[in-house]
Amino acid sequence: MKKVILLVASAVVLFSCNKLAEGEYIITGNVKGMKTGLVYLEKQGPMGMGFMAIDTVKIEDGKFEIKGKASEPEIHFIHVDKVNGKLPLVLEGGEIEIAFDKDSLAKSKISGTYNNEEFNKFNEESEKIQKKLKSKIVDFQQRNKVAIENAQKSNDTVAMNKLRAEYDLIQKDITDYTFGYPKTHPKSFISVLILQMMASNPKFTPKEIETIYNAFDESLKKTKPGKAIKENLDALKKKPTASQPSN
Repeated sequence: MKKVILLVASAVVLFSCNKLAEGEYIITGNVKGMKTGLVYLEKQGPMGMGFMAIDTVKIEDGKFEIKGKASEPEIHFIHVDKVNGKLPLVLEGGEIEIAFDKDSLAKSKISGTYNNEEFNKFNEESEKIQKKLKSKIVDFQQRNKVAIENAQKSNDTVAMNKLRAEYDLIQKDITDYTFGYPKTHPKSFISVLILQMMASNPKFTPKEIETIYNAFDESLKKTKPGKAIKENLDALKKKPTASQPSN
């Protein structure tokens, strides 16, 4: 009986240790091929200018741990000292696990929380599509190298538009996947980032953007990019049309 009580007590203690308060995160990472070093948790500076380190921890025996609190999901970056490039992740409350490959960031894996799992899946699917398109893109570039250079030198917009249209057709699969993602993933933070990008693309009407936005989970609408999209849509509604003069 005493053994049973001890086992239950131990389980409760372990559960309590791992329980995080709302917004708290623990990032545990493993850096393949590196025993010691420094890891920086960074975010982009104001107006997207440069990067700022918000936390720095040591790598010990290939592992590191970062703790903190996030008020809402937001894109941050993991940078390992003396390693080229930065690994993007969604910083949010929860336990985030990173398998960091210093020789190939594309092979690194982020898991543990919903948005990072979705981010990982999105990147994997995008990479598969891009690999299929690679040969077509290379062929396009080789066939049109001279035409592109001539069009740029002479500022021939007709020729450039024609070439761009052909290139866009080659990229259709990845474009369709990216812009279709928010319609099928109304809870994923990646969706609101893509929709924000779509909102600045003249190919999409405000009505299309609003329809996708309205289908989003309320948690997405409360994020900074979600609020920015809503403010933009509201501003467009107040803007007079060509047939409606302003007062």
